[in-house]
Amino acid sequence: MPSEYAAGTSLVGSAALVCTGAMRTIWKGALTFGLVNVPVKVYSATEDHDVPLHQVHGEDGGRIRYQRTCEVCGQVVPFADIDRAYVDDGQTILLTKDDLAALPAERSREIDVVEFVPSDQVDLLTLDKAYYLEPDSSSPKAYVLLRRTLEATDRTAIVRFTLRQKTRLAALRVRGDVLVLQTLLWADEVREPAFPALDEPVKISDKELELSASLVESFSGDFDPETFVDEYQAELRTLIDAKIEKGEGFEVSETFAASDGAEKGGEVIDLMEALRASVERSRAARAKDAG
Repeated sequence: MPSEYAAGTSLVGSAALVCTGAMRTIWKGALTFGLVNVPVKVYSATEDHDVPLHQVHGEDGGRIRYQRTCEVCGQVVPFADIDRAYVDDGQTILLTKDDLAALPAERSREIDVVEFVPSDQVDLLTLDKAYYLEPDSSSPKAYVLLRRTLEATDRTAIVRFTLRQKTRLAALRVRGDVLVLQTLLWADEVREPAFPALDEPVKISDKELELSASLVESFSGDFDPETFVDEYQAELRTLIDAKIEKGEGFEVSETFAASDGAEKGGEVIDLMEALRASVERSRAARAKDAG
C-alpha cells in the first residue's frame, strides 16, 4: 500500500445496533483510505457455544443471583444509577456517565488507520476479538479494491479507535473474501516470559533432533478446524442428557466407563526411547488407518 494512503485514513460511523438475518450488526460506518470511501457494517466474527450453566444452591436447587448493594445505605442499586470512581489517597473522585462521555476519545466515531505493515509483523499472541466488515452500499467495488490491495501488498492495516470507554488497537486484514477487524492487545498487556530453566544451556544431539523431526513428520497434515470438537462441552452435554434420561438411577461411572482406561502420558525419563516409541506408534496408527 503506498504510504500516501496512510494519511487521513479512518473508519467513520455511528454505534447503531441493527439486526440483519442471523448476525447482529454492532456498528455502521465508512472505511476510508485516501479519497476512497467504503461504507461498512460491523459484525462479531465469533460466538460462544458453551453449554449454559447456572449457579444454584446444592441443597434445594434454588438459583443464586447477585445484587449490586451500596455499602453506605445498604440499598440494591439499579445498573442505571451506578457511576464510576477513582480513589486517590483516601479521596473518592466520582466520575459520572456524562463525565466519561465527554472525553474526546469517547466522543470520536472514527477508527483511524495509523499505518500499513507487513502482515507477518503482527504477533499472533496479540490478536484478540474479531469482527467481520460487510460492504454497506449498492456497489462493493471500493470494498473489493481495498481487500485486493491488502492481499497484493501482503499488508495489514493497523487502526486505533475507542470502544466502550477503552482505547483499542486493531488489525484490519483479509480473510477469504471478507475484511476482518481484529482488536490487538497493547504491548504492555503481553507478559514477558521469565523461566529460569530456559536460562541453562541444553545439549541436543543430532539423533534426538532427527527422531523429533520424524515424530513431527508422522503427525503432519493440513489443518482442518472442522475435524476438531470441544471434548469438554461434548462430555458435559452427554452428562446432562444421561441425568435427564436416567434420573435417580444415574451413575457417572456407567456413563463414562469406556473412557476410564484411556492411556495417559507420563514424565519423560528416557527422551530417546520416548521419541522412538512415539514414532513407531504414530507410524503404526497411520498404517492402520490407511489399511
